[in-house]
Amino acid sequence: MPLRAIVAALSLTLSVVPFAARAATSEPAEELRNVASARALGMGSAYRATGLGADSLLGNPAAMALFPAYRIEGTGAYDPRNKEGYLGISLADSSSGRLALGVDYHWLSLGRGGARTNSNLSTLGAALPLSQSLLIGLSGHYLRLNGQSRFANSITLDAGLLVRLSEQLTLGVSGHNLIDTQNVELTRYFSAHAGYVGPAVVVAFDMRADFETRDSTVLTYNTGAEYILDQTVPLRVGYTYDGFQKVSRLTVGAGFMSPGGGGVDLAYQHDLGGLNGRVLALTLRILAN
Repeated sequence: MPLRAIVAALSLTLSVVPFAARAATSEPAEELRNVASARALGMGSAYRATGLGADSLLGNPAAMALFPAYRIEGTGAYDPRNKEGYLGISLADSSSGRLALGVDYHWLSLGRGGARTNSNLSTLGAALPLSQSLLIGLSGHYLRLNGQSRFANSITLDAGLLVRLSEQLTLGVSGHNLIDTQNVELTRYFSAHAGYVGPAVVVAFDMRADFETRDSTVLTYNTGAEYILDQTVPLRVGYTYDGFQKVSRLTVGAGFMSPGGGGVDLAYQHDLGGLNGRVLALTLRILAN
């Protein structure tokens, strides 16, 4: 084979293989955005406008003040196919005063192969109802990540606003990672969301827009529904379209709600393509009004 042909073949191979490797891996910017409780995961990770969990700290922090309650939640999630997962504990108090406060800590195993790393994400947030129909919130995040090829020791900020159109219907917007940290895990993005919370039915829709991570805007859609059977057994279903991987995800979930307000939630997420993830999640929660 002529030398020129050999060089051309090697050049083509070296250019295609890295592209294929990139296409087969997740976007670092999305890894922290997909952290959610089992309840939220079962609803396709559409939860930012519902305010039904302490994980509002990681979504729209204003949602902490939607319903007065004291919440403690512990969540574990694992993807046995891609060997990724996280453990977290969240506390939120919106019943002790007008100002709602919350704190959250997550340990995460991220990446694959030589890029695998463990990280610690700590969050502190507050929410305030300016009126019965308008709520605002802020949350600060501290990310500590130290791997062979990735490092972060950064602080950033989220801000959110919710408008309560009625007792059941809420609309909201939020901005995330508003402080530029120069870390690929903490790139800036925005979300618009809607939620309907009825006595037995919950329906939610989220849309995330990322204008910075790539050359063109990346949109991710989340939608889901919950039906509470006999005020005890919640059944959930959800759908996500991941704009980074351009794949769909289907989710299902179920749980048990005790008369005292606590309970347990289970969820399963199934990727249709991409990395073919199979995420299992469990959340234990305590609720006091």
